[in-house]
Parts: sequence; structure tokens; C-alpha cells
Amino acid sequence: MTTRYAPLRGPAILFAHRGARTLERENTIAAFNRAVSLGATGLETDAWLTNDGEVVLDHDGFHRRFPRKWIKDTNRADLKAHICTLVELYESVGTHLPVSLDLKDPAAFAPIIEIAREYRTEQRLWICHHELDLLAQWRRVAPDVRLVNSTAMQRLPSGPERRAAELSSAGIDAVNLRQGEWTAGLVALFHRFEVLAFGWDAQYERQLASLMDIGIDAVYSDHVERMVAVAATFD
Repeated sequence: MTTRYAPLRGPAILFAHRGARTLERENTIAAFNRAVSLGATGLETDAWLTNDGEVVLDHDGFHRRFPRKWIKDTNRADLKAHICTLVELYESVGTHLPVSLDLKDPAAFAPIIEIAREYRTEQRLWICHHELDLLAQWRRVAPDVRLVNSTAMQRLPSGPERRAAELSSAGIDAVNLRQGEWTAGLVALFHRFEVLAFGWDAQYERQLASLMDIGIDAVYSDHVERMVAVAATFD
């Protein structure tokens, strides 16, 4: 079938949330490779900076919970064996797919940009953060990467049109909302300002199909097979 509304720039990116996390340990090389083999057209993960300056991929950011110690206070060599680096991701999986990084530690931004430029992935790297001011600052120092405002409707006291205008003015590429907050009109609003619309937490066929039907530009799902199968039903 066809969508009622077209995405702004080509087919929706199918981001495997933390890799194929329903089949492999999340945020691991095995999970990322499994996602690619299942047909994901993008990979999502979370980025932290270690005490000795390595960009590593982990959701919570804990080296250990009891007693609590953060990854940012730990050297790379002391981390658990399954935690991989951004460089290891590129070396193992390749550099051909878009990668969406939820940037949990802002200190990791500069090292991430250095890695992206070394591997020439700037145009396929989507860096997500909730603070608009920080994103605008990053845009000024790194005009060659993709930036995404991850937010929620309740965090937009001035409304979505104001946020769309702010993102457009600051050169931010996309806005990321939970799947249930998107409507066809809201997607069209952000598209009118040349801002891409991303939808996360799309876990069921009906959610994925609904987002694709209204012209979403990227979806994030834990269920890679489900996401790929739904996308295949659209032209």
C-alpha cells in the first residue's frame, strides 16, 4: 500500500533501538550486526565518554550499581567486556548505515565528531538531545552532522509551531517524539519548516503502520523484524 503522506526525504529510516535488543544483548556488536542482518536501515544507541576519553555505547551509563560508579568515572579497559565503543561499531558493522546516538554525556560530543569525521560518517550520524540551546551550540561548531531534538509535547509550553520555527532557525534537522504523540497534522507542521519528524517507541505493527502512513521520516523500534515487515508493505 502507499502512504497518505510522503516523508520529507525518501523512505523512513528504520532505526533498530539499541540494536536487535529482543534477540541479543542490547547495545552490543552482536545486537547491531543482528539488526543489520534483519534489514534495519539505521542503528540507535546511547553514547557516554569514559574517564580516559573513549566514546562507549551503553544505555544507563553505570560501570556498576552497588556501590554506584559511572562510566564517565571509569577507564575503558575497566568496563565490562560487552560494552563496545563507537569505533568498534563502525569497524564491525560498517559505516554505510545511519547511526542515531542518544547523547547522554554532553562531554562526548567533541570526540564523537572527531570519530565521525575520521570515518566520514557525518551525514549519516544523528545526534539526539533534549536541550535546544545545547543543540544550537553544537550546530555552530559542527555544521556537518545531523542533530535531533528529542522532546515531548508537554515540554513545549509555547506549542509545536514555535518549536518547529526554533529548530528551523537553529538549523536542527529533526524532532523526535514518542509514537503516540504524532498526528498527520503535526508531521505536516514540522515538514512545513523543513524539520524531519522522528517517532520512537513504535513496538507494534499498528503503531509502525500509523507512523509510516502519516509521513514519518524515521521510526525507532525494539522489534526489527516487525519494523522491516511493516515498512515492506508501503511503496
